[in-house]
Amino acid sequence: MVENKNQGKHVLLLAYQSFRLVHGDLSTSPLYVYISTFTGRLYNHQTEDVVFGVFSLIFWTLTILLLFKYVLFMLTADDNGEGGPFALYSLLCRHGKFSLLSNYQAVDEEITSYQISRDTSGNVSTSQFKRFIEQHKSMKTCLLVMVLFGASLLLCDGVLTPAISVLASVEGLRAHDSSFQSGWIVFISCAILVGLFAMQHRGTFRVAFLFAPIVLLWLLVIAALGLYNVIKWNPKIYLAFSPVYIYKFFKETGLDGWLSLGGIILCITGSGAMFTNLGHFTAASIRVSFSFVVYPCLVLQYMGQAAYITKNYSKISSSFYSSVPDPFFWPVFVVANLAAIITCQAVISSTFSIVKQCNAFSCFPRVKVVQKERWMDDQIYIPEMNWILMILSVIILIGFQKTTLLANAYGIACIVDAFVTTLLVSLVIIFVRQKNFIYSVLFLLFFGSLETIYLLSSFAKIPLGGWVSFVLSFFFLTIMLVWHYGTKRKYLYDLQNKLSMRWVLGLGPSLGIVRVPGICLIYTEMVTGVPALFSHFMTNVPAIQQVIIFITVKSVPIPYVSPKERYLIGRIGPKTYRMYRCIVRYGYQDVHKDDDSFENHLVLSISEFIRLEAEGSVHGIPGERFGMRLVMSEAAIGESSGGNSYNRRLQKTTTVTNGKSAALLKLQESYEQESAQLVQRKRNGTVRSSAQMNHLHPQVRDELNELMEARDGGLTYIMGYTHMKVKRNSTVMKKFVIDIAYSFLRKNCRAPAVTLSIPHISLIGVGMNYHV
Repeated sequence: MVENKNQGKHVLLLAYQSFRLVHGDLSTSPLYVYISTFTGRLYNHQTEDVVFGVFSLIFWTLTILLLFKYVLFMLTADDNGEGGPFALYSLLCRHGKFSLLSNYQAVDEEITSYQISRDTSGNVSTSQFKRFIEQHKSMKTCLLVMVLFGASLLLCDGVLTPAISVLASVEGLRAHDSSFQSGWIVFISCAILVGLFAMQHRGTFRVAFLFAPIVLLWLLVIAALGLYNVIKWNPKIYLAFSPVYIYKFFKETGLDGWLSLGGIILCITGSGAMFTNLGHFTAASIRVSFSFVVYPCLVLQYMGQAAYITKNYSKISSSFYSSVPDPFFWPVFVVANLAAIITCQAVISSTFSIVKQCNAFSCFPRVKVVQKERWMDDQIYIPEMNWILMILSVIILIGFQKTTLLANAYGIACIVDAFVTTLLVSLVIIFVRQKNFIYSVLFLLFFGSLETIYLLSSFAKIPLGGWVSFVLSFFFLTIMLVWHYGTKRKYLYDLQNKLSMRWVLGLGPSLGIVRVPGICLIYTEMVTGVPALFSHFMTNVPAIQQVIIFITVKSVPIPYVSPKERYLIGRIGPKTYRMYRCIVRYGYQDVHKDDDSFENHLVLSISEFIRLEAEGSVHGIPGERFGMRLVMSEAAIGESSGGNSYNRRLQKTTTVTNGKSAALLKLQESYEQESAQLVQRKRNGTVRSSAQMNHLHPQVRDELNELMEARDGGLTYIMGYTHMKVKRNSTVMKKFVIDIAYSFLRKNCRAPAVTLSIPHISLIGVGMNYHV
C-alpha cells in the first residue's frame, strides 16, 4: 500500500513537471487556430452553424488524434521509456533485420536493456511480411528514409515553432491597439528570438523551476477565459459537441470548409513533441497531465473563442486577444509571451535531441554536443544547430510577417509528421508488440485515413507559405541521406581493405619496427579486423608504442547503455604483440562527455581483461579470432553507482533482462561479487598492489606491469583523415553525392578528434585516399 502511494506521488510529480517540456506547444495553439481557419473564402461564411462546426471539428480532432491516438496508443509504443521516430526505428531494428548500419555485432543483443524477443505468434502473414522487408534492401532503405523524413519534419518544427509562437503572442499588441505598426511587432518578435537562442549555451537550470508553473498558469488562464466567454456570449456552444454540426458545416461551406481543415489541424501542434519528450517523463504522468488538465483547459478555451466569434464576426482576425476583458489584457499578454518563450525552449531542446539521435545512427554530420552536470533533465546544447535554427527562424519571420502564412507551413509539417508516425507505429504493432496483422491494418486505416484528409487539405496551402515546410524538411533530409550514404561507403571500403591477420602475424612481436614506451590509441570505425591505416602508418613512421589499442566508439539501437556494459575488450594477435581492441558502446540518447579519465578507464578495463583471460573466463564472439570480454573497470563501477542519466532512467522505467545469454549473466554476477573489492582499490594509477599480484602467473604479471609502464610513458592518438573520391566509371549522381555534397559536409562539420575530445597535442593524423 505504501509503495503504491509513493508511486502515485511520483507520477503526480512527473505530471506536474511535464508541463514545461511536453505541453507548451500544444497549450499556445489557441493563439492562432481560429485565425488560421477563418482565412480565404471561409471568412465569408459568417454564420453560427459554421462557427459551431469549426469548434466541433477542433473538439473531435483533439479527441481522436491526441487523446485516443497519442495518449492512449502512441505512449505505449516506447523504447525503454523513450519516444520519437528513432525510438520506433530502434525497436523495429532490434526485432527484425531492418537496420542498414554495418557495425552490428551479435554480442550487442546481450546488453541488458536490448529487450529483444522472438516471434512466437505463429502468424504466417506477419512472418512473410517481415522476411520480405529483411530480404529486400530497397524496403529497408524506404524504412530508413521514412524515419529520417519524420526527423526532418521535427527539425522543421524547431524552425517554425519559435517563429509562430512568438509572433502570435506579440501580435496581441495590435489587437489591443490597432494603430500599432506591423514592423514593430516583427522587430520585437525577432529580438525575443535572438535573445532566446543566444541564451541557449547557458542552459535553463537557473530558471527551469519556473517553466511548469507558468505553463500551468497559462492553461488555467485560457480555461477561465473560455468559460467566461461561453457564459457571456453564447452558452449554447455546448451543442457543438455533437458531430451533427460537422455535417452541417460541410453542407454549408462545401469546398471552402474542406480547405479550412489546414487551419483546424493546428490544434494538435505539439503532438510530436509530446511523443519525442516521453523519455524525460513516463507515459502515466503524461496521460494524467493531458487528460485532467491540458485537454479540458483547451476544450474550454476553444469553446469560449467560438462563443465569442458567433457574436463578434469582425474580430475573427484577433479572436483570442479580442475576447480578453480589457482589465485583464496586459496580465494575459505577459503570461502568453512567457508561455510562448517556454514553448520555444522546449522545442529547441527537442530539436537538439533529434540531431543527437541522427548523429548516433550515422545520419547527420558530426556536431559538438555539450552537456553540463548542473543542467537538468539531460539537457544538451549543440552550437551549430542553435545558430542555424535562429537564422532560419528570423529569416522566415521577417519574410512572412503574418501568423496565417506561418500557420500554413506549420500545419503541413505537423500533419505530415503525424502521418509518418502512424505508419511507423503500425509496423511496431506487428513486429514489436506481435499483434495480429489485422490490428495494425485497423490502426493504419482509422487514424491514417483521417490524417490523409487533413493532409490533402493542407496541400492547398502550399502556394500560401506551405512550401516552406517542404523546402526545410527536404533540405534536412538531403543532408541526412548524403551523410549516411557517404559514411556507409567509407565503412564498406575500410572493411574491404582491412589487413589480413596472416600479414599482421608475419610481422612478428616487434611488428617489423621499433617499439617505444607508451600507449598508441588507434581510432577506427571497424569492429573487426585491422584497418588499412595501420599499415599506412607503419610504412611512413619507423617506430610505434609498445602497447597498441584499437578503439571503436559505436552506437547501438537502444536508448542507454549502462557503464557496466559499455566496454568490450579483446586481443589482436598473440599476447607478445601487446595489441588490444576496445569497443566502447553508447545508446542513441547517451552523451559522450568530456571525460579526462577515459584513458584511465580504458587501461583499467584492459588490465581486468588480462586477469580474466588468465582465469579462462574470456569467451569469443563471432567474427573475432581471439576472445572479447565485457569488462567493467573500477571507474565504471563508481560511475554506475552515481546519479548519471542511465540510472535516473531506471528509476522510472522497467527494463526486461534478456535471458538468452547465460554466459553474460554469469559474467555479470561474478562482477557484482568483485565490485565491493574493486571500489576499495586506490585510484593511484596502479592496477593492484604487489601483494595482490604475487599469486598471478609470471607472464600475466609481466603483461600488467608493462601495461602500466606504457601508461606512464604517455599516450599517442592516431586517427585517419580520409579523402574520398568516386571511381571514374561511376554515375554522375554518385559523383555529385560523394565528390561534392559529402565532401562539403565533411569539410564543414566537426572533426572526429573534436567530437571525441582527443587532445590535439598528442594527435597524429594519417592521410588516406579512398576510391569508392
